[in-house]
Amino acid sequence: MVEAFIAWWAAHVPVSPKLSVFLISMIPLIEERGGLILARMLDIPMWEAVFWCVLGNIVPIPFILLLIEKIIHWMADHHLSGIAEWLIRKAEKNKPKIDRYGFLGLMLFVGIPLPGTGAWTGSLVAALFDMDLKKASISILLGILLAAVIMTLFSYGLLGNLIS
Repeated sequence: MVEAFIAWWAAHVPVSPKLSVFLISMIPLIEERGGLILARMLDIPMWEAVFWCVLGNIVPIPFILLLIEKIIHWMADHHLSGIAEWLIRKAEKNKPKIDRYGFLGLMLFVGIPLPGTGAWTGSLVAALFDMDLKKASISILLGILLAAVIMTLFSYGLLGNLIS
């Protein structure tokens, strides 16, 4: 599904390739993982792709950490309670995974590219459960960098070159 959206984006959104990669990397659930796939499709050199994807994935994080609780309360008060409840359930579902290892758990949750993980969800959990803002920010940033390394290895075929 992500690949289909990325292919649609590449064909229909009239912005420069680097801006496309930056914007895709800001979208929840797609994030830098999708940005790196798109960058590879658009033949953007690896280091430029990593730069734009990481930057795009970082931009929303301070806003999520600082504002998500207010946004959820506003949504609950303005006939969007279903979405607010879904966000809270998502955070509650993932909290044990992060709590188990604290700082390292949040970093791995953000960095390991599995469905439902990433900087958006990690930031949501950190904000809703009052994790220390400085520690959470550093952990999320390190997770974004870890995800960039892992996804670059896969997106640019480096893993196959290293193994063979």
